[in-house]
Amino acid sequence: MKTLRSMISAAGVAALAATGVAHAQDDQLFIYVSPDPIGVNAFLQLGQTGTERAGEMFGAEVQTFESSTAAARLDNVNAAVNEGADIIVLLGFEFNDIVAQLAPTTPDIDYLIVDQCIENRPDNVHCAVFREYEASYLVGVAAGMLTENDRVGVVGALDIPFLHRYTDGYAQGAKSVNEDIEVDVRWVGGENPFADPVRAKEQAVAIHGAGADVIFTATAGGDFGVFEAARENDFKAFSVDVDWCAEAPGLLVDSTLKRVDNAIVQAIEQIIEGDAQVTMSLGLAEGGMSLVALEEESWADSECLVTERPELVEAITNAAEMIKSGELELEDPMFAQ
Repeated sequence: MKTLRSMISAAGVAALAATGVAHAQDDQLFIYVSPDPIGVNAFLQLGQTGTERAGEMFGAEVQTFESSTAAARLDNVNAAVNEGADIIVLLGFEFNDIVAQLAPTTPDIDYLIVDQCIENRPDNVHCAVFREYEASYLVGVAAGMLTENDRVGVVGALDIPFLHRYTDGYAQGAKSVNEDIEVDVRWVGGENPFADPVRAKEQAVAIHGAGADVIFTATAGGDFGVFEAARENDFKAFSVDVDWCAEAPGLLVDSTLKRVDNAIVQAIEQIIEGDAQVTMSLGLAEGGMSLVALEEESWADSECLVTERPELVEAITNAAEMIKSGELELEDPMFAQ
């Protein structure tokens, strides 16, 4: 899978820290283990930011262990265990097998998996996931309004139920504008579907060649290939997870925003309060998902075209409010396969 209104304001964080909400202990240790080097990866940076913010809230020491390989992920989680972590924060599906292996042998440590979950969880494994399809629906609404050909497209990394939260949600949103709109869905596939910009670009070029003039990309590391295709072929695009608009100025309309930092803070608060096993699902209403269009305070730092299109902002805002209120009920495509 950059900014949105935080569910917990800076003042709120300070007040919680000062009053000792959730009965935090001064000697607690939170360790964030990233699946890959953080570098300039804004999505992984959010994981670190959220863990550090939770540390400030609850008076805990925070450490970050960056992974470079699959073997390093296991080594880092083992190191976090040996370091005496109270809560280990893990971002992504890459840790699922590791947690399933280690959690039963370390019952005094709480593991928080963000953006994924595992089946048959031990009591010390907690999950925070997102309703990505709500934001994808909003992208589809905007794409449906923008297309001049009544044909839009979406590139997904791999044809699995989870990623239909992006492709199906997008298609539903586009067809809410015009039921006759055609939605061209294609998949990167291959040996490395989540980090293959070459194949992602090829799919985007093919979609554009077939007539789509607006393309949504949900290909993780492949997104940059779609951005390159947009530059070379002059079509409009949408991206996911963070505000990537500066990567293709004048071509990226908007990005979905997945606030893993908010999810981490909220989940750690529940863990510290003693909830037996935390399972959170965050969408638009909880501040877990959003779009740049909905975050006017961030527009000055964004190069998203939507900031210059008030009619798109209005339509996105109206649809978002309907989803938040429950007036518009969306089915989770992950469980409709």
